[in-house]
Amino acid sequence: MHADDAHRVAFAFDPAPIAAEVAALPDAWWVPHFNRVIYDGDWSGLALRSIGGQPMSIYPDTTMTHDWADTPFLAACPATAEVLARFGCPLTSVRFLRLGAGSSIRPHNDDKLGFHDGDVRLHLPIVSDDRVSFWLDDEPIDMRPGECWYLNLNLVHRATNESAEARIHLVVDATVDPWLEALFGYAREPADGAH
Repeated sequence: MHADDAHRVAFAFDPAPIAAEVAALPDAWWVPHFNRVIYDGDWSGLALRSIGGQPMSIYPDTTMTHDWADTPFLAACPATAEVLARFGCPLTSVRFLRLGAGSSIRPHNDDKLGFHDGDVRLHLPIVSDDRVSFWLDDEPIDMRPGECWYLNLNLVHRATNESAEARIHLVVDATVDPWLEALFGYAREPADGAH
């Protein structure tokens, strides 16, 4: 794994108000993760931005023709919305992802979700525990509440939650632009290597 494949981004926030919002969200708003073959236990999501603003759609299908829009659920999460408003780049999919106690996500990778692809997935841990583990390219990544992490998810990754509570991440998909390049501290080169 290259050093640029996983790093903490200089974007800090207070996770406590968001954790309180998540705790108050109805269970009926959570949708089981669509890729059921890659996890054991409870892995579910709650869409805050989706294609067409569909509240029960946690799948970030980029082949759809509708625009990305806030879902009605975001209105119930003002502290979360405040953090999202600090991003100066275009946001596409935004979800809470919950990995239940005793649950695990098997090794898998996500296609074209690296900085140099032009689209990134940022993980903002909201609720976690020392007994939650995340590996990228077989290397452990220690993500803590209040941090923002970029991970090159083209690489194989997996997670386990051996704690007694659900792990909650705010997962933000964003388009690379000059603001995000400045946040990361480096520019994206063209995919074909041309300058």
